[in-house]
Amino acid sequence: MPTIKSLFVTRLYHAKLAELGPPVDADELHASCFSIAEDDEAGQDWCEANGYPGYTSYASLTDLPWRFPVFGTLVAALDAHVAAFAEDLEFDLEGRKLVLEDIWINILPEGGIHTSHIHPHSVISGTTYVQVPPGARSIKLEDPRHAMMMAAPNRRKDAREELRAFVYPGPQAGDVLLWESWLRHEVPMNMDEDDRVSVSFNYKWE
Repeated sequence: MPTIKSLFVTRLYHAKLAELGPPVDADELHASCFSIAEDDEAGQDWCEANGYPGYTSYASLTDLPWRFPVFGTLVAALDAHVAAFAEDLEFDLEGRKLVLEDIWINILPEGGIHTSHIHPHSVISGTTYVQVPPGARSIKLEDPRHAMMMAAPNRRKDAREELRAFVYPGPQAGDVLLWESWLRHEVPMNMDEDDRVSVSFNYKWE
């Protein structure tokens, strides 16, 4: 009988934020995201200048955990999840740690998208979801082998998830997703009248 293995696996971590670390007040986190967005004029200006739909604090605020205690609690919870994921990945950290590099808010309105990208210079990236209305489609993860597929035919529509060209994990509010930072991903168009609200982050090896 032939032997068929799965090699060079791409891991995706999907959990409820509340499963590890200190409890994060979901209502306070939700309110803080909108409060920050309303007051962050530099962030608003950056979004307008760069054609970014909605709001992100990515280019304007670097100290959310210091400014708002709920973000400090959130980071403590994320630290626990990232440590669990790093263990699953069997990283040899050589006595060093994976530490938060940056964390930012995303508020994506109806019609908003975030095009395909990676997170260079980081080890683990991820998102925790604050508000996911029904019409705000899932994050889209891309098979990292695309550049090497040459003349490969398309996969069947019912192909196993591990063999698909794109995967849509379908996170809900209160979930956290983690992946290695080289994994290309995008956010498809929000087709809902309500905003899609999330907090994204990168961890580096220190």
